[in-house]
Amino acid sequence: MGRKVTLATCSLNQWALDFEGNLTRILKSIEIAKQRGAKYRLGPELDIWPVMHHNVRYNCRVIFLNKKILLIRPKMLLANYGNNREFRWFSPWSRPRHVEEYFLPRMIQDVTGQTTVAFGDGVLSTKDTCIGSEICAELWNPRSPHVDMGLDGIEIFTNSSASYHELRKADHRVNLVKSATTKSGGIYLFANQKGCDGERLYYDGCAMIAINGDIVARGAQFSLEDVEVVTATLDLEDVRSYRGERCHPHMHKPYERIKTDFSLSDCDDRCLPTHQPVEWIFHSPEEEISLGPACWLWDYLRRSGQAGFLLPLSGGVDSSSTACIVYSMCVQICRAVKDGNSQVLEDVQRVVSDSSYRPEDPRELCGRLFTTCYMASENSSEDTRNRAKDLAAQIGSNHLNINIDMAVKGMLGIFSMVTGKWPQFRANGGSARENLALQNVQARIRMILAYLFAQLCLWAQGKPGGLLVLGSANVDESLTGYFTKYDCSSADINPIGGVSKMDLKCFLQYCVKRFHLAALISILDAPPTAELEPLTDGKIVQTDEADMGMTYSELSVIGRLRKISKCGPYSMFCKLIHSWKETFTPSQVATKVKHFFRMYSINRHKMTTVTPSYHAENFSPDDNRFDLRPFLYNTQWHWQFRCIDNEVSSSTEQCDFIRLYYTSFNIETLHKYCTYIYIYIYIYI
Repeated sequence: MGRKVTLATCSLNQWALDFEGNLTRILKSIEIAKQRGAKYRLGPELDIWPVMHHNVRYNCRVIFLNKKILLIRPKMLLANYGNNREFRWFSPWSRPRHVEEYFLPRMIQDVTGQTTVAFGDGVLSTKDTCIGSEICAELWNPRSPHVDMGLDGIEIFTNSSASYHELRKADHRVNLVKSATTKSGGIYLFANQKGCDGERLYYDGCAMIAINGDIVARGAQFSLEDVEVVTATLDLEDVRSYRGERCHPHMHKPYERIKTDFSLSDCDDRCLPTHQPVEWIFHSPEEEISLGPACWLWDYLRRSGQAGFLLPLSGGVDSSSTACIVYSMCVQICRAVKDGNSQVLEDVQRVVSDSSYRPEDPRELCGRLFTTCYMASENSSEDTRNRAKDLAAQIGSNHLNINIDMAVKGMLGIFSMVTGKWPQFRANGGSARENLALQNVQARIRMILAYLFAQLCLWAQGKPGGLLVLGSANVDESLTGYFTKYDCSSADINPIGGVSKMDLKCFLQYCVKRFHLAALISILDAPPTAELEPLTDGKIVQTDEADMGMTYSELSVIGRLRKISKCGPYSMFCKLIHSWKETFTPSQVATKVKHFFRMYSINRHKMTTVTPSYHAENFSPDDNRFDLRPFLYNTQWHWQFRCIDNEVSSSTEQCDFIRLYYTSFNIETLHKYCTYIYIYIYIYI
């Protein structure tokens, strides 16, 4: 009958500038697609190369068949928000439905035997259907090309993407693909990059195929497979039947069709079964934190040439979350090896320098790859020491206990020898400046020791290689600057730097059940603390939330308002007086907003040197490319804070008026109004 087509899309773990490796993965995906009977294979964005046309650089899809280029389709709508800075590298193609001649470079002419090919916003017309192209952000744009293409009779839409992971984002992506074919019917193929290609982003796959609003085939969101191919067999007549009742042509200028002497379907396809709709089960945020950063860490480790990780493990929520993510990485590695992933096995053997090694137990693998260390001072409690030791034992890390008091006293001794002064903690009569400086000395010495042990720990054991230092500052602490610049938050990479404290707590609760890590229960019950000030009777008196002047829950709300809603102090106050009205008075809201913006502006400079972190939240304060802002602010915020004060005064006066009104509203007046109401009811009802 010639109406059923088998199509393939894929997710590839490409790595910038790894030309040979990228080519190998592309060829492998083509081979798998052909083995499964597909006649069309779609790859992710920038799968092969960008194209220069008239000395302008374009991000392009290159469609070819049997060594002949059929069409070069340039990207028309570039992403220039969030982490995306496409205008830095490319120009958009600004001529919709226009195709012109492109002269191929000589090296390509020698391969294809062609001198010129079609270049522009065209579509491919085969003997049995018509195929159109979108590239990544064009799907997310309100003027997506697939709308006009569908109205012009194009039946198959293809999208090459490099869409990165954010918590709670996958359903948006899936819904966009479904809606693209719900409105006017059609088949939609979505390909995506996967893995860490050398940046803060993790591309999370999710290759999929949809028809008439239903997903019929999908790939994994998180996996250690470098090449994943998704195929589906679909009936073109289903598209035509769906459109028959919905679509009416009204295109002013049709797309230019590049005619191709090729058919996606076969004449004898009666017995070929078609794919049916599948239900997409989305990961919870806790599962996403467990899987995404773990895959990112593995890509970074195997491509960095290092032999493992070192983490300062304090026994708190943040460092414990980083430790659990490393353990989750080990779980995924063991599972991939068990499932026959030869690339993962080869990589892990190279990392541990043992060609005969085969990982089976995540705890045993964790002991080879992961070193944790508790860096105690005179201000550390036995509780946190024991919590760190218990967690390390349960995940199997190589755990060290280090005391930093000798180094701290040595550093202070140098200062005292030069100045003749010995600073004191606030609890011992010292000033605020002394108190802060003494905390910072401890924190920075921990960073120096972390790097020392990372470089020489394996050397001391007679093993080759070095370790990558992991950081564990969360997104809320980065937002307020509640950490010491160049302390042990300064590391090589940080898997939780884009995750909020509230999400991390939920993640640890998940790990208790998923990985049977009972040591996390006491960690979750303990108040977050930096343990940098003296103990009282052996107990902690310093807590993070008291130091910050607000809770982590409040910070998550404020962080979203600052970044996502683009709120300054005054507009944030105007929103919070309504959303927090059951908890705080306008005056209390004003105090919290002003306190936050003072902290944020004073400490913004810390974001210029913060450890590269896994991007996970759309309110991240990452200064590198996501949240480009000044790092020198006027920290007084005179005009904004004055507007807040005026609003507080106004609301206070209104409350005083209402209070006075109800105070003067006596019983006699109340009786009179009740009489009026009774007469009204009697007469009219």
